[in-house]
Amino acid sequence: MFGEPITSLAVAGEFLLRLAVVVRILVRRRGQPSTRLAWIVVVMLVPIGGPLLYLLVGEVRLGARRLRMHAMLREHQREKLAEPHGEHSAVLPADYAPIAALARSVGSTQARGGNQIRLIGDSGALIDALVADIDGAELHCHLLSYIFLPDGSGHKVADALIRAAARGTACRLLVDAVGSKAFLSSPLRRHLQRAGVEVVASLPVNPLRALLARMDIRNHRKLAVIDGVIAYAGSQNIADAAFAPKARYAPWVDASVRIRGPVAWDLQRLFVEDWYLDSHEWLGEVLDIVPEVEPDGIDAQIIGTGPMSYNYAMRQVQQAALHLAREEVVITSPYLVPDEGTIASIHATARCGTHTRLVVPARNDSRMVAAASRSFYADLLESGVEILEYRRGLLHAKTLTVDGRLCILGSANLDRRSFEINFEVSVIVYDEPFTRELRALQGSYMDDAEKVEPGRWLRLPWPRRLYYNTVGLLGALL
Repeated sequence: MFGEPITSLAVAGEFLLRLAVVVRILVRRRGQPSTRLAWIVVVMLVPIGGPLLYLLVGEVRLGARRLRMHAMLREHQREKLAEPHGEHSAVLPADYAPIAALARSVGSTQARGGNQIRLIGDSGALIDALVADIDGAELHCHLLSYIFLPDGSGHKVADALIRAAARGTACRLLVDAVGSKAFLSSPLRRHLQRAGVEVVASLPVNPLRALLARMDIRNHRKLAVIDGVIAYAGSQNIADAAFAPKARYAPWVDASVRIRGPVAWDLQRLFVEDWYLDSHEWLGEVLDIVPEVEPDGIDAQIIGTGPMSYNYAMRQVQQAALHLAREEVVITSPYLVPDEGTIASIHATARCGTHTRLVVPARNDSRMVAAASRSFYADLLESGVEILEYRRGLLHAKTLTVDGRLCILGSANLDRRSFEINFEVSVIVYDEPFTRELRALQGSYMDDAEKVEPGRWLRLPWPRRLYYNTVGLLGALL
């Protein structure tokens, strides 16, 4: 008797909920039109689940408490967080200056001269170099990694930290709570803590936090700072190239840098801020260490992005770098799900006559991301972009070289998650010899890649086009 009215009320209520969520999507200040549209489609087509999914992961909500802590940190420690001595500022050629100015305006750091930067394209070599620097540390060892695996590399780094702690060196390890879940529950973590190494989980996941903040915002940065003067940044986690959790895609192929010089201070500042927000321990005294200018050093700039900063910074810097190109652009990225502005910049670069190459893995650890990436292929190929699929593992290096003169590398993928959601760090290097070295590394990737033939790809059977393009519609949500 009462069943039909109750059912009608439930249906009407659920529909009103969907409409209310759609209005919320439309009135938000930030967000790309394509992302709004994709969410509206999900909300309207998926009863109950669509609105709930949006409320859980549809907005870049970090949590009011964390935002207040960050605002208080910036306000109360303004002097400590200010840039150190101005004589480190780089003097750049005229065509580099706009890139540096943009990076400074959106990333709050300046280009600094006098840096020794060593490119490391081998996972084992990076771990060995990091362990050697930890073994030489006297004051502190600060490590931040999205993934820390309790494998061979993880044990090597852990053993070095334990030796350093035994010498009285302050050792702090910050790892992402999701990316390093296995390590955080492992005996290795407990062994480190018993030895005096401080281990903190970044952005912990729990049911209460799910109500207040978006759960899939992750600290995706990979960096290390030793004694405030030596630093590392790039794409490599603390893990073997064999990468046990996803061994079928191995080896993981990465690119990172070891830095000695003024920009180590900028990486230290990022670590200090991230450490404070998750441990509540303020390490301001380490910012008193100002690295010396290295003789014959080169110019570089650090950009740290995340939900608490202007999170379109890396996107805009990469687009500006693409517009600077005249001869050649080479991009490597494991995940290719760019926003409209970035993909338009790649198209424009190729159509202007610049030889534009895009190198991605042939086999990706995410099927949906791989399908979404391939939904871009047809248009890119028609614009003249050369696409190469790397065959000897999972190409995890995130790199960009422009005309063999300027380059960018770091932890940020060429996708919306890196550009809009996660905490990332990238290094811009304004130096031709270093850029040529990185370009040679990119060349080795291309030697082990297979070119996507435009004619063959454009004749792709319609069921595969349907699959790729359907998943591509959700690219704004990946």
